[in-house]
Amino acid sequence: MYITSSYDDPQVIPPSIRERYEWIEIGNAASILKTVSPSEFQDLLKVLDDFKLTPNEWLVKGGNKGDIAENLDGRFRVLGWKETRIDTEIVGYFFTDFGKKGIEPKKEKISSVYSEGFKVDNHKGRMIVDIEWNAKDGNLDRDLAAYRSWYEYGLIDGAVIITKDRLALLNLAREIWSQYQETVPEHLRKAKLPIDLKTSTVTSLDKADIRVKRGGAGNCPVLIVGVTDKTWDGTPFTLPPEDPATHAEEELVLDNGTED
Repeated sequence: MYITSSYDDPQVIPPSIRERYEWIEIGNAASILKTVSPSEFQDLLKVLDDFKLTPNEWLVKGGNKGDIAENLDGRFRVLGWKETRIDTEIVGYFFTDFGKKGIEPKKEKISSVYSEGFKVDNHKGRMIVDIEWNAKDGNLDRDLAAYRSWYEYGLIDGAVIITKDRLALLNLAREIWSQYQETVPEHLRKAKLPIDLKTSTVTSLDKADIRVKRGGAGNCPVLIVGVTDKTWDGTPFTLPPEDPATHAEEELVLDNGTED
């Protein structure tokens, strides 16, 4: 395992894409995938180039958990990528009776071990792209270990993980949310962000950096892409604020509706 930076080569990652994301790689993953999986790598670049972080989709309850991942997955689906489960089977043989002229060594099957794998978010050809946006950070250990096995078995050429640059997005979210609060009536203002970007036990660029440097992926080329504040589309948050009084009335109706 060795940390590289082939993504800095403008012939590998166009500067317009390079500057919008943070990158980590091992084994010259970007240049290798561009060479051995050129069509799939071009799909990756298209998705990253087209993607923009929109506050009205992102800064909503649940938006940090699912909407962004679904957005990115959907872009890969349009390009023919599929959610895939990768299973493996190891078969062992004994070969005996060597040295007899004109006779092939005797071949005897001794064992077969079938192992059911897990689903990857996006697979096409010999390349994998997982979206680890807000899952438990232990998923990264699982991902890297699986990439290592599949690479050693000759099933893939490399893998990519797209995640969030948590600290950069936390600062952006605070800025956008603060500006939004100035536009709503004082009694409806909320200082707390509608999404959680403080939790440090979920998948993020800094967590991926730790895992990659531990060597969990072995010699498999892996590229980590961190979504940063530079992917923001520049629009403000404009959804109407939640009125506590309305919410309380809805809860009262529900309570009354459940009475015998």
